[in-house]
Amino acid sequence: MHGEDWDWSQHVVDHLELHASDYRASISFYTTVLAPLGIPSWSEDSGGEQVTCFTRVNVVDRHPPTRELHLCFVARSREEVEAFHRAGVEAGYRSNGAPGYRDYAPGYYASFLLDPDDNNVEALYRDVGNPGHTG
Repeated sequence: MHGEDWDWSQHVVDHLELHASDYRASISFYTTVLAPLGIPSWSEDSGGEQVTCFTRVNVVDRHPPTRELHLCFVARSREEVEAFHRAGVEAGYRSNGAPGYRDYAPGYYASFLLDPDDNNVEALYRDVGNPGHTG
């Protein structure tokens, strides 16, 4: 199967577990920056561990922390990409790339922030014409 034949809207990963060195700081980061993308969360105690789920991304109070991961969230518009970045920067989080088009592929509009454990967190909108555009 070739990439052009693939249904890019199909989920291939069910969930990701992200271990946090400072659970509360990580929850604050993800709550702040994912709000503009409309991504909900819920928390639970699971086997004595605190877990907050942001749809398919679970932030867990466990060591060692996950570090230097690249994690990309889907945005529904360029404006959402900009709001994601703005929310993070205004809250004092570190930018790792202002909103804009990238050379990765035509119509690839993204911004990047670093979470408290130096994971590179991206918000991405794919314009019409980009292979991953879902309309």
